[in-house]
Amino acid sequence: MSADDVVTVQTPSTDAPTEAGGALEGIRAIELGQLLAGPFAGHLLADLGAEVIKVEPPGKGDPMREWGHEKYKGRALFWPSLARNKKSVSLNLRSPEGQALLLELVADADVLIENFRPGTLEKWGIGPDTLLEKNPQLVIARVSGYGQTGPYADRVGFASAGEAVGGLRHLNGFPDQAPPRTGVSLGDSLAGMFAVQGILAALVWRLGPGPRSGQVIDATITESCFALLEGAITEYNALGVIRGPSGTGLRNVAPSNIYRSREGKWIVIAANADPIFGRLCAAMDAPDLAADPRFVSHTARGDNAEELDRLIGEWTAELDAEVIESILNDAGVVVSRIYDAADISRDPQFLARDMLLRVEDPELGEIVLPGFVPKLSVTPGSVKWTGPGTVGAHNEEIYCDLLGHSREDLESWRQSGIV
Repeated sequence: MSADDVVTVQTPSTDAPTEAGGALEGIRAIELGQLLAGPFAGHLLADLGAEVIKVEPPGKGDPMREWGHEKYKGRALFWPSLARNKKSVSLNLRSPEGQALLLELVADADVLIENFRPGTLEKWGIGPDTLLEKNPQLVIARVSGYGQTGPYADRVGFASAGEAVGGLRHLNGFPDQAPPRTGVSLGDSLAGMFAVQGILAALVWRLGPGPRSGQVIDATITESCFALLEGAITEYNALGVIRGPSGTGLRNVAPSNIYRSREGKWIVIAANADPIFGRLCAAMDAPDLAADPRFVSHTARGDNAEELDRLIGEWTAELDAEVIESILNDAGVVVSRIYDAADISRDPQFLARDMLLRVEDPELGEIVLPGFVPKLSVTPGSVKWTGPGTVGAHNEEIYCDLLGHSREDLESWRQSGIV
């Protein structure tokens, strides 16, 4: 990748006055737990400007430090994206001393995020009742596979199972084939997003009139996947119809599929609305198709999707992908090549919207991180640092400067394995 492939700025351009600290500046969140769902929620809060203090077990810390498909300079490259703008303290939550220190952290915090197996915090004596007694204003987000209640609450929950139980996996892939998994931990990320939605709602409610307190948010991987099923549950309960996988398109929605270009690239073309379908037919130099009884309406096109896909595929097979995109974009038809990371990294739309941020990491040097989603015009946020390189990197700042303990206390806790 050349130096011109990514932007050098870290905040979106805007004529409005900006506060780079982010919309949640002044909010302090304590992040417990490991791997992805809880830390992803903490990542989103940090992107929005919250002070996120990540609590890691002494030693190796969060296993996400070692996750990633490839390593660069001996480091995993998932970590800077997930841990950026966070602070790290090490703390043994299994020890009474560690639990006491956590309660000190919670006393002046706004949010606590945890994604342990349900019942773990209660077993350690630091469950929601104890936390809220220490800080009645605390918003507690609990992220788990199946929830804090119900017959499956005690099960270990990962995204792979949550996507399966939540119904997403069944809808993926092709009929009569093994349902594949998306190439990312989708269920974890969805649960983190829904947890943040709950956190923000609870923070807003806390600001309302009258005496307001914190509350507990119960976000699950399974239900976060379930929430994306559109009308599948209603269709089954009303009609007994079980929606199944539909391959590269959607059942009864046509044309909305992928087609091969002359050089073999896959192109998405979606023209299932009547006006857009008419524009597609004109662009294909086949305007009569729009009036063909087989394709004249949404229902007709759905019933004859296979034949319609064949006709469109014959047209795309005669043209290069770039030409197809140019013709259909000019015609007002939804179209795009299927992008990989290389395509994204040089795409002018991503570059124009500052979605590729070149930042400096103390160990890795210059790296590229994903930009901020969504865009806020006044408080766009910034990458202040690429995440704590070592477990407990902010122990002194948090335990001594913030909580007021001595350096001697900190050293004693290090030696005894508390931090």
